[in-house]
Amino acid sequence: MGSMYAAYNPQLTGGRVQWPESAALAARAGFSGCDVGLVNAIKAGLEPTRRELAQNHLKPAAVDLPVDFRKDDDTFRQGLAKLGDAASFAAAIGCPRMVTYILSSSTLPKVEQRKILLDRFRAVAEVLARSHVRLGLEFLGPLHIRKANPYEFIWRMDEMLEFAKECGSNCGLLLDVWHWHHAGATVDDVLNAGKDRIVHVHFNDAAQLPPEEVRDNQRLLPGEGVINLRGFLRALKRIGYEDALSVEVFGRGLKEMDPAEAAKLGYQAATRVMTEAGVL
Repeated sequence: MGSMYAAYNPQLTGGRVQWPESAALAARAGFSGCDVGLVNAIKAGLEPTRRELAQNHLKPAAVDLPVDFRKDDDTFRQGLAKLGDAASFAAAIGCPRMVTYILSSSTLPKVEQRKILLDRFRAVAEVLARSHVRLGLEFLGPLHIRKANPYEFIWRMDEMLEFAKECGSNCGLLLDVWHWHHAGATVDDVLNAGKDRIVHVHFNDAAQLPPEEVRDNQRLLPGEGVINLRGFLRALKRIGYEDALSVEVFGRGLKEMDPAEAAKLGYQAATRVMTEAGVL
């Protein structure tokens, strides 16, 4: 049985170091995995991407869904038409996991927005299934995102899980511990989701703030805040989660640091908490 591992996410360096340069940076910092920038990787080609991963002894953690589902139907269909090739590429580099986030507020009433997204994600899931690729959908918990548009949309873990199940058997959650915490989710929610429905995990921490002061772009490194990270990690271990914990930290002055320093700080913080929780 494998075990979960820490992976580099470009937000650790304020987005300054992207694929393929991120591979060498991640390896030097100590990471076992790295999020792969799909657009850049496809441009580079299949064999160069495989070689980059192998030379740096990295596992590919996740790739972003390359389909814009937030705009009009034509834009969505154009992206969907190219998805099959992207899914084949992701599978071929050993990364059968695509992820995206869904805003927790909308300009449309919830019922209307849900129907549009359900239809689109069912179409996406069908294409991904041909390459045995899974889709992880991220719910966003902070109050300011839920109030950004006129209508509140899905923001709870259990509700996003049910939505994902409706989208397809290969759909589940991109579970960000930040949103897990701010949405009021629990260890039991992780256990109830189970291994098959947790596609990928983002790892970070949060300060103790009242809900109205929380901002999504201000996070802490794992172990610096108040999130129950040990309980979260132990729940992941109980369900048999064996994939990446991508260290996604916005803010905290990381973009002002030397990228190598920021990446190393992220690795050290994540693995320290993982060790303390007994999952590493």
